[in-house]
Amino acid sequence: MANSFATRLTAALLVACLATAARADDEAPQPSPSPSAQAASGQNPIGQKGRAGRGETGSGSGANATATTPAAEQHRLPPDSTTKQSVALPGRTLNFGATAGSIRVFDDKGEPLADVAYTSYQLDGAEKASRPVTFLFNGGPGSASAWLQFGNVGPWRLPFDGDGAVSSASPELQPNADTWLDFTDLVFIDPVGTGYSRFVTTSEEARKRFFTVDGDANSVALVIRRWLEKHDRLTSPKYVAGESYGGIRGPKVVRNLQMQQGVGVRGLILISPVLDFRDYTGSSILQYVASLPTMTAVARQAKAPVTREDLADVENYARGDFLLDLVKGQADAEATARLADKVASLTGIDPAVSRRLAGRFDIGEFRREFDRKNGKVTGRYDASIEGFDPYPDSSSFRFNDPSGDPLMAPLTSAAVDLTTRRLNWRPDGSYHLLSESVNKGWEFGHGISPPESVTQLRQMLALDPKLKLLIGHGLFDLATPYFASKIILDQLPAFAGPSRTRLVVYPGGHMFYSRDGSRQAFRKEVEALVK
Repeated sequence: MANSFATRLTAALLVACLATAARADDEAPQPSPSPSAQAASGQNPIGQKGRAGRGETGSGSGANATATTPAAEQHRLPPDSTTKQSVALPGRTLNFGATAGSIRVFDDKGEPLADVAYTSYQLDGAEKASRPVTFLFNGGPGSASAWLQFGNVGPWRLPFDGDGAVSSASPELQPNADTWLDFTDLVFIDPVGTGYSRFVTTSEEARKRFFTVDGDANSVALVIRRWLEKHDRLTSPKYVAGESYGGIRGPKVVRNLQMQQGVGVRGLILISPVLDFRDYTGSSILQYVASLPTMTAVARQAKAPVTREDLADVENYARGDFLLDLVKGQADAEATARLADKVASLTGIDPAVSRRLAGRFDIGEFRREFDRKNGKVTGRYDASIEGFDPYPDSSSFRFNDPSGDPLMAPLTSAAVDLTTRRLNWRPDGSYHLLSESVNKGWEFGHGISPPESVTQLRQMLALDPKLKLLIGHGLFDLATPYFASKIILDQLPAFAGPSRTRLVVYPGGHMFYSRDGSRQAFRKEVEALVK
């Protein structure tokens, strides 16, 4: 964990190498690495799709860093496919052009590194110069953008709840009455290793550079600029939207666009984001403060519908007496007993279990203990959803996520069917909705500070007084608890106050947009931001 000169130099080289991920005429100077580029968490504690994995460091771009042209062409994605589409929705019909394609990324020698796939929807008859365009991505790291495209934003939607939330559900897409296409064109980006995006280089060193915190953000920012140039949209109002680990990626992408790509952004939309790994992992007591309101919301939802307003007492307790008793620590037996009993009463956990754990529940423990008497576990993405524990008598956690895992099959099938059949784009190889190889190979950095994007949030808001930030969360999300974002936003300077930054919280989980009311309410917030 030593913060040595060698560590700083290595991190700087990693970021600098990604700056070469363009044609020679696309080169632009890159910023010095932020603290997060030098950071190491070694795990994915909360805040992203995917599971914990190791990281591998790579730097440099020697003579063997790129593939030969024949090898690159062998793996190339097919030419872009643009089709005319129409979707009939309540009260209107949207006619638009849909493009499934890719943007090739090169190094400073003009050698190809990767093909980054995207799907875009542009409304017919709109004036390009004034028509907003929004770029969207999910997180992971290792997640394709299908969750946002087919669960929330695109012109077609796949139900994520009820009968649609099982592995055997039909993958047939339905017209999405809540699409954002009414007020903004849409570009869904799949970072390298997700969806159909792929490397064309055979160099392991070159590949590793894409799987770093800042290297990833730099490459996505470059793809956004290249898309704008390719489609003659540089003068359009621009917005960026990211989900989950997109909370780390999003602010870094916007900052890179501002400073390195020469592209201004009017708004950043973050959905269930993680913004800072530092305070919500390991031994930090703030992780318990961040998750307590969500755990309480789950307990209350089991009895009656809950809104955020119903949790005002818990939020006040979490940042008040609860935090004070946490700080006193287990050395203070009276404070510990008081805290444990209060947490048990709020969450419905057995008081004896709460006392044994000193009222300090990590996510996995809460998920198993909440309804252990019935052999069930809660979801991580949505803790109001329960499923059977496959090993209820095991002394260790051996369960997955009943609120997320069942969506993998129908969502993957829907994405492949739309791309290949309706959009007429047929890449070879497999489609990766959630890539374990990307997630496990991700390099979070080396140093004393895990990744965070609050630095870039402050910088981008300070630089452009017109830029606005909208953050949406679900009440029952244990992957990225909403109160973590609330704590961070409350620390921002006055120039980033409520007139420019807004937090909205709805019933639901990580994908709160699976619920009709929450999806529709968030759409109104986004429309107000864009208009």
